[in-house]
Amino acid sequence: MPYEPPTHTVERSLRATTGAKTVAGVDEVGRGAWAGPVTVCAAVTGLRRPPAGLTDSKLISPKRRAELAPLLERWVTAFGLGDASAQEIDELGMTAALRLAAVRALEALPVRPDAVILDGKHDYLGRPWQVRTVIKGDQSCIPVAAASVIAKVHRDTMMAELGADSGKYADFAFGANAGYPSPVHRAALEEWGPTPHHRLSWSYLDALPKWQHLKKVRISAEAAALESGGQLGFDF
Repeated sequence: MPYEPPTHTVERSLRATTGAKTVAGVDEVGRGAWAGPVTVCAAVTGLRRPPAGLTDSKLISPKRRAELAPLLERWVTAFGLGDASAQEIDELGMTAALRLAAVRALEALPVRPDAVILDGKHDYLGRPWQVRTVIKGDQSCIPVAAASVIAKVHRDTMMAELGADSGKYADFAFGANAGYPSPVHRAALEEWGPTPHHRLSWSYLDALPKWQHLKKVRISAEAAALESGGQLGFDF
């Protein structure tokens, strides 16, 4: 199914209405995983034409994503990456962990952006950043789409290295599922229990009687609601 290519429309609007000169697109990956960090990329692109085929990373094949990411890293004006670990997610809740990862990504940029385009409808970043949220921004906005591809490939590579065949966690097949709840991942959890890279405040442990004693209490009802909303889907 063909998709409309992303544009610079939102960037142009922000520049015209706020006077922003540097606009960063921000997207995250890993929110719904059971293991591994949540990863955020902030990308600054200017108003240039992007490489062909750029769109939301979820709409691009893994092979094409792997080819496109290094092209984007060279094409963008600048990009920064930020992670929040499974332990930080457990301690802070997902909303605060997302903000932590996003701030790390934005602070990794060589220049502080005047405005941020954030994928989705919820502003988890907040002040002092000037934020414009855009639903499906990773599909419609060029800098957000670039951030989505770079973030996805970065995190997938990290998880693949963690789950390498010769590694300690090979049974979890992180290279194939990126920490999301695939059947192989579920089976490994039942047999071996969670690794140090698993989120221990999440409800998947309720279905693992042998390992329930490892579960951590969630910080707040708000955090629990946000987290449970992403746990049942597949995003790899």
